[in-house]
Amino acid sequence: MIVFPKAKINIGLRITGNRPDGYHDIETVFYPVGLSDALEFVVTAEPSDTDLLTVSGISTGCDSDDNLVIKTVRKLRANHSIPFLKIHLHKAIPVGAGLGGGSSDAAFLLKALNKYFRLSIDDRILKALALESGSDCPFFIDCVPAFATGRGEILSPVNPVMTGYYLLLLNPGIGINTREAYENSHPENPSTSLNQLVDRPITEWRGSIINDFEDFAFKKHPLIGEIKNELYNSGAIFSSMSGSGSSVYGIFAGKISVPDTLKDFVIYEGTI
Repeated sequence: MIVFPKAKINIGLRITGNRPDGYHDIETVFYPVGLSDALEFVVTAEPSDTDLLTVSGISTGCDSDDNLVIKTVRKLRANHSIPFLKIHLHKAIPVGAGLGGGSSDAAFLLKALNKYFRLSIDDRILKALALESGSDCPFFIDCVPAFATGRGEILSPVNPVMTGYYLLLLNPGIGINTREAYENSHPENPSTSLNQLVDRPITEWRGSIINDFEDFAFKKHPLIGEIKNELYNSGAIFSSMSGSGSSVYGIFAGKISVPDTLKDFVIYEGTI
């Protein structure tokens, strides 16, 4: 069975408070985009006492045992009868880029295993299992635009009017430590909920929809801020860093000719 785990972008990200469990409360809008990995699994034909994961494309930077894909299979097998698997993951979504690639792989695999082996696990339980792999992981179970609060796991429908706009997604290859980004944040409750702001026309988003991680990221890695500015200079209606970075996207009225200064960073472009 093969599935195509999607990337997401964050439309705004506000850090609204510290939590006693060590996490942070946030407000954000998760929005799935066309960039995806490819994930295939087959039941091991020969006798085996372990799962086998192979990876191509972009390096995950971790051993198989530490990959969320393998952890997901083992977690599900603890309570369900699942044979050992051969799994191949082709990575097109950059790792640690604010696009949710690892979380998406885990969630899409959960859904695929549930379907393939007819486990009859409902979405509520799937989302609870997904949360063990990452705060944004439950979003990828439904993988539709959602307003997220709590750690990012409390999801409600949202429908920003983005159909027909053109997305340019870039990644400069800079690793951002999420823990460090949170440690340098300053939680506060926004005066207007992001849920209300995204209902406004995209032309009104600039200056009102904010990613709280940008200040830290732009100071430490000025190139990220320069990319955002260049997107605006190229006619973007709205531009933002996604998640804790370092990916940056621009939303345009239509397809553009990518400036030479940005071409090396483009990882996806297409109509939303």
